[in-house]
Amino acid sequence: MSAFTIAVAGKGGTGKTTLTGLVIRYLIERRKGPVLAVDADANSNLNEVLGVHCEGTVGGLREEALGTAGSRPHGMSLDEYLDMRIAQVITEAKGFDLLVMGRPEGPGCYCAANNVIRKYTDHLLDSYPYIVTDNEAGLEHLSRRTTQDTDLLLIISEPSVRGILTAGRVNGIVDELGLKVGKRVFIVNRVNGPGLPEELKETVEKQGLLLAGTVPADELITQYDMQGTPLVKLPEESRAVSALYKILDGLEIP
Repeated sequence: MSAFTIAVAGKGGTGKTTLTGLVIRYLIERRKGPVLAVDADANSNLNEVLGVHCEGTVGGLREEALGTAGSRPHGMSLDEYLDMRIAQVITEAKGFDLLVMGRPEGPGCYCAANNVIRKYTDHLLDSYPYIVTDNEAGLEHLSRRTTQDTDLLLIISEPSVRGILTAGRVNGIVDELGLKVGKRVFIVNRVNGPGLPEELKETVEKQGLLLAGTVPADELITQYDMQGTPLVKLPEESRAVSALYKILDGLEIP
């Protein structure tokens, strides 16, 4: 059976990576994993949320591979060398494995590293029940078509008109590019109060977004960040954890 794939998108500063980490925790706890976690953001910090040390990055591996042109086995291409070495930059942990793109150097390397990740995850679709990808903040990753063939796309925003408009543009680009996304839902993070104000609800409706729910601002997240404690260790009674779990329960994830 092919993996159920989840991608998380949204602009920077919305808590996207935090929610990605909690989605991974949810899948491990409720669906018994294992999960392949993919950090496709050049500003990689999903490993910090998950509380693991990053063994290496695809970007770093590609830079290293470019320097081996004269020492690779005769007839071995760059792609073949990367295929051989890619397993060495996967971080293995309890319930999940983590693959990190990292920050490649040089012109064109970002797309090249992204292509390596996409190729490798395509190969692993039958090896994991779930693949969860934390995408680069913004819209560029969508234009590169790195979020196609996705079963569930979670679009994240903070409770602001600008954030909701950005989420609407993400939603629109999916249609414009004809990306293969099974279901798209919108989640508003860091909400103060019982829910969204009416004016923000109206903006959500105008953008054609399917609001799956809201995640409240949680002082425990701020506290854990200040202490350097991995956010996946938040207690079950955390307001953010309980709210997100309730949303995910309603999304019919197999």
